[in-house]
Amino acid sequence: MKKCLWLPVLLLGIVCSCDKKDDPVPNPDSNEVRNAIYESMAEWYFWNDELPASVSPGDFESNEAFLDAIIYKPLDRFSYLTTQEAFNDAFVGRNAGHGFGFAFDASERLYLTFVFQDAPAGLDGWQRGWEILEINGQPIASYKNSAGAYNFQLGAAEPGVSNSFTFRLPDGTTTTRTNTKTEYQSNSVLHQEIIELEDKKVGYWVYQSFKATAGQSPTKSLEVDESMKFFEEAGIEELIIDLRYNGGGSVAVAEQINNYLIQSGNSGQLMYVNKLNALKTDLQKSVSFEKKGILNLSQIVFITSRGTASASELIINSLEPFIEITLIGDHTYGKPVGSFPLSRYSNTLQKNKVELVPITFATANAAGNADYFDGFLVDFAVGDSPQFNWGDQGDLRLAAALNVLQNGTVSGRLLNTFYRPKWEMIDQFKGLRQEFPAY
Repeated sequence: MKKCLWLPVLLLGIVCSCDKKDDPVPNPDSNEVRNAIYESMAEWYFWNDELPASVSPGDFESNEAFLDAIIYKPLDRFSYLTTQEAFNDAFVGRNAGHGFGFAFDASERLYLTFVFQDAPAGLDGWQRGWEILEINGQPIASYKNSAGAYNFQLGAAEPGVSNSFTFRLPDGTTTTRTNTKTEYQSNSVLHQEIIELEDKKVGYWVYQSFKATAGQSPTKSLEVDESMKFFEEAGIEELIIDLRYNGGGSVAVAEQINNYLIQSGNSGQLMYVNKLNALKTDLQKSVSFEKKGILNLSQIVFITSRGTASASELIINSLEPFIEITLIGDHTYGKPVGSFPLSRYSNTLQKNKVELVPITFATANAAGNADYFDGFLVDFAVGDSPQFNWGDQGDLRLAAALNVLQNGTVSGRLLNTFYRPKWEMIDQFKGLRQEFPAY
């Protein structure tokens, strides 16, 4: 998608905090900014023909309330406002916080699900599979409200904010750690390894978000290049891609990954097309595969959940016409639409350092599939098991993925483990911080 100043498009989908103040709030709130928001939406918004014909910006207490009032509610769960600095930082992995995620198991016990290696939590040695018993001296149950959701009150995503966590470790011992939020660089690749499965080498890749490496032109991820080189040198014949906690990110990086995964014989085939509103049809584009590397995969198993959104779904949808795809876990979030930031087209938004990121396009794969607002259904529904660290084959979803590669199906024992958590991180967060999940 190119005009003269076109940015790589973004699919927007899950960094977290339970305090609303953690989201960067554009300032100032003013009628001038709200008028600029409306004008920009009228020009670029994918559902611009659904905008109210007239609206009084002075009737709203904030820019966010104004945007929420004008978006197309039947389908738009995604448009948001942030600051230009926060937006640019997020898509290259510059964050502030503790640097971890968590989730409940079937018994509603809370576990660390992932930890960024250079974040405060990672530097303190935290690992997936640690059970969280208390936060700031209070048991986990005390943070549950009458609606069954949780508010863990971890404070703003700003350097200097501290919280205390009591963990039960896999060996049964307990430890209490006080951790202070700082700025850090997050990694997208959480785990990679080679698994010997009978006479085959299977790659296992846990990928958390589609973030570019700062300063790369064209936009790409050096982490992705390094991972693909790792799998190529190992000579893998099968690949499991774990996207269960991946909320989306940069489409340019999604395209980069797709070009490694596609077979040489399908290089040049259509990856995806996008559609803009009726005012911008001249900017619509088609993207074709351009094979990178030497991987030659006939099938890919994806591990997914309701936290699998946006660019993750674009990967699955784009590859499905060309590669045998199996989905393990839970159905995905459902986001066949994407965004790019609009402040560059508005002097008022630029002057006020407001970044407007509304839905601006929809995508379709080579088979024309563009309608998955309800998410992709899985082939085999299997429960999550966050008590196991990455690569441990006690992990139910990893075990199920290996079952598929070995036998073409999943055992009844694993299928009987399925549950849908009552609380999930993706439901707690909005806007930019919903794109990249971490506390």
